[in-house]
Amino acid sequence: MEQINITGGSLSQQEIDAYLAHIRAQNPGRTIDTVDIELDGEYVNLSYKLAPVPYERIRRITGYLVGTLDRFNNGKRAEERDRVKHSVAI
Repeated sequence: MEQINITGGSLSQQEIDAYLAHIRAQNPGRTIDTVDIELDGEYVNLSYKLAPVPYERIRRITGYLVGTLDRFNNGKRAEERDRVKHSVAI
């Protein structure tokens, strides 16, 4: 369930639901963590945070794109183990 914070006034549940529907339409398939609704006269500022999306690491080994090594034979596992690992600067 998303956390909703309203500042600068009050909104009806119907208005809150409309803003949530707008955020969901802009981010299909994503889960909303928090929503900040700031009322400023006739204007409304929406700020929201989405839940992180889990991802699976994909690697290229001997020409194959793989996520896990569980189906590889010993030779391909050895190739993966012996490769040079490069660091990634963020």
